[in-house]
Amino acid sequence: MAYTQAKDLEIVEYLLSAEKERREVVKVTDQYPDLTIEQAYAIQEQLIARKEQEGARRIGLKLGLTSKPKQQMMGVHEAIYGYLTHDMLALEWEGIAFDQLIHPKAEPEIAFFMGEDLQGTNVTALDVLQATQYVAPAIEIIDSRYLNFKFTLVDVVADNCSSAKFVIGNKWRSPAGLDLGNLGMFMSKNGAVSQVGSSSAVLGHPATSVAWAVNKLGAEGKGLKKGDVVLSGAISEAIAFEAGDTIQVQFAELGSVSFTCK
Repeated sequence: MAYTQAKDLEIVEYLLSAEKERREVVKVTDQYPDLTIEQAYAIQEQLIARKEQEGARRIGLKLGLTSKPKQQMMGVHEAIYGYLTHDMLALEWEGIAFDQLIHPKAEPEIAFFMGEDLQGTNVTALDVLQATQYVAPAIEIIDSRYLNFKFTLVDVVADNCSSAKFVIGNKWRSPAGLDLGNLGMFMSKNGAVSQVGSSSAVLGHPATSVAWAVNKLGAEGKGLKKGDVVLSGAISEAIAFEAGDTIQVQFAELGSVSFTCK
């Protein structure tokens, strides 16, 4: 079936209902194979607007496809972004309810807390670091609505890049004096190490990833605001988890963050 802009609201409802009802759906491109990346971002924007109408507040941004191997695997040349809303934030000590999710996976990230507004189309990693008040260890819980986590690039963008939940550690540090471009990391499940990596996996430096997002937003006349949180991108492969599992991410110098799935 050929895609037309009139189908946007239909697709938004399709994805939102899948999330609310916690069920898998077939990817959008099965029905609209001609959907473009620009149209997918327009759908994403409308999806977030719908959530805002229902009480959600945008509090920042998340980056995806920030590793070169992942980009090559997907046949793309740049990262993608989605939005964070206040109801996605989970607290370490509260745990995460498995029955609110479909088939979740955990990714280790570095969170940036913006200390000032940042907008433009020629923003550099240095600009990002200067505008960042704090960085902290974080875990993003991705939970694609698509069947078996199978999707194309435009599908995942339309679905707000599989956003579901995120947890931020309680150790917040100024980026000054930290070698953010080469922080060692390991992620464990139930005490057993599952993934190891370095922050250099995120486009060489997590601030480079954030700068890419700012420039991408800048082309649309948008930007980051003081107080925004940015998840800069996965440092390793995601790992699946179930009720009863505990996931912990430990960074050199930056501390740790964890959650237990209830």
